[in-house]
Amino acid sequence: MKKIIFLFRAAKPQFIKFWTNRPKFYPGFTLIEIMVVIVILGILATLIIPRFMGREEEARRTMAQVQMESIETALKLYKLDNGAYPSTEQGLQALVEAPTIGQLPRKWREGGYLEKRRVPKDPWDSDYIYLSPGVNGDFDLISYGSDREPGGEGNNKDINNWELD
Repeated sequence: MKKIIFLFRAAKPQFIKFWTNRPKFYPGFTLIEIMVVIVILGILATLIIPRFMGREEEARRTMAQVQMESIETALKLYKLDNGAYPSTEQGLQALVEAPTIGQLPRKWREGGYLEKRRVPKDPWDSDYIYLSPGVNGDFDLISYGSDREPGGEGNNKDINNWELD
């Protein structure tokens, strides 16, 4: 037991001497540290950036669907108050201000039926197409998508209220 204590005591001064002679603060980074960080950031960028690329169009399509659902809700409220949907001639503007043409509403709600008191444009900055009576139901709401033309495939495909999930 005495031998172990003796060895420990003998090793202790060398250990302390090693740590006390060492500088406590190293200013800046070494070139190797900077290179390691740059390599790690490069690897992360090559893994993450492709996942976000191409999502913009998907987000716009989702936004159009959400806006259509909001407009549908406003149209249903309009029908509850007035007994019928606005005509194609009156358009979606009937949800913001009382119509002055066609069949006039009986109990148009003061302040309108849309929250921001304006008819939103689709995410591609075009007007929604509104038909009443619709071909596919009581009314049809259509956004022509990114190409702004009827029909299309993929990202150019039209978004319709009768095809919403």
